[in-house]
Amino acid sequence: MTPRVSAVVLSYQDEPWLERGIHALLASEGVEIDVVLVDNGCTDGAVERLRGTPGLTVVGDGTNLGFSPGCNFGATFTKGDYLVMANGDLVVEPDALLRLVEVASDPTVGIAGGSIRLNDDITTLNSAGNDIHFLGFSWVGGFGEPAATHAIAKDVASAMAALVMLRRDVWESLDGYESNYFAFHEDADMSWRCWQRGLRVHYVPDAIGRHRYEFGRVGNKMYLVERNRLIFMLTCWDSRTLVLLAPLIAATEVAMALIGAKSGWFGEKVHGWGWLLSHRKWLRERRRAVQSERTVGDKELSALMSDRLDAKNFPIPKSLLFLDAAAAGYWRTARRFLR
Repeated sequence: MTPRVSAVVLSYQDEPWLERGIHALLASEGVEIDVVLVDNGCTDGAVERLRGTPGLTVVGDGTNLGFSPGCNFGATFTKGDYLVMANGDLVVEPDALLRLVEVASDPTVGIAGGSIRLNDDITTLNSAGNDIHFLGFSWVGGFGEPAATHAIAKDVASAMAALVMLRRDVWESLDGYESNYFAFHEDADMSWRCWQRGLRVHYVPDAIGRHRYEFGRVGNKMYLVERNRLIFMLTCWDSRTLVLLAPLIAATEVAMALIGAKSGWFGEKVHGWGWLLSHRKWLRERRRAVQSERTVGDKELSALMSDRLDAKNFPIPKSLLFLDAAAAGYWRTARRFLR
């Protein structure tokens, strides 16, 4: 029986790759495919040009819902047994969705993540699954490395949201992405919640998508990245883990504030703190819900966490490298006391 797959794609501002990406999804081989396109504020006319395309449903009124709320909204219009979330600036290879189905159909798998390649060189990785640091940082794994060095399928801490597939029952049990993230870190959150439920997150090297990767499309990115990192830790980490990490979390907040002051985004950092304080009730409720659904403890999951920051994604001055090493040493000791 041919697998029924529904893909959700968001369009935002200028989308020079959107039409190419939609047509690539609709031309996928070995699956029965339909695509839901969410108009999240596309400004270059691509959405209008795509209207009426067979197999495509266009929804939304042009309001920017954000990435995670937009994906959740689009998912309500899907019909397939498998859901794919694909970026509007990503073009899949013809067999990519079939390769993802082959993995996502395994009942032990929660998320199947594609091999995201850089658009200007398909042999070079954008992501082979994302890493998660014990202080909540997350970054694209394998960025800039030859794809051939990541040719083996493997479990990963997190799948990059640019190309992920879930069975419908998994998506619905997770209630999709957490909408309050708006954008950034929602993929780490969803991946980690899968791991907490005993479901694996798996990198599929032959499910290839070509990505027009841009680091800074959102103007308030550091506000969202830093705020969401804290949401992630405060809701997903076990209470004992948070207590053990409290000194490092506090020191990291000071360090990030100083970096923000030097780099021009200190106000965004403060704004993030303000949001967390004003949403204390929601944070408590969210934490209670996430923790109540877990069946796997942090002690077991800690093996998935990185203990050092990746130099390609977090350039650390040589004078501060010892702090990264010291934090890693602290974490190795703290891991013994996790539950």
